[in-house]
Amino acid sequence: MTRLLFWIALVILVVMAVRSKLRAAMARAQGQAPQGRGPAQSAGAGSAGGAGAWQRVEDRSEPMACCAQCGMYFPASEAVRVGGRDFCSTAHAHQPAPR
Repeated sequence: MTRLLFWIALVILVVMAVRSKLRAAMARAQGQAPQGRGPAQSAGAGSAGGAGAWQRVEDRSEPMACCAQCGMYFPASEAVRVGGRDFCSTAHAHQPAPR
């Protein structure tokens, strides 16, 4: 009898966990914060917004750039721009174009 109760409880917990994840994913897809959780706290709590400033993770993301030499993606703020093309390093900026 206890085995049966254990398995019933386990199934209920799994169903609840799956429903919670689906609800959070749907809320994220609609642009809302998931229910029951606060937004992510910004890494620099003592800067720009004062202590305890809250900011969504999506707001802190930055555009990515693709290296014209190797094809690797990296933050656009770290790009080495030469001749209108983005490179991941100065070494790649000075190499000849790939074939």
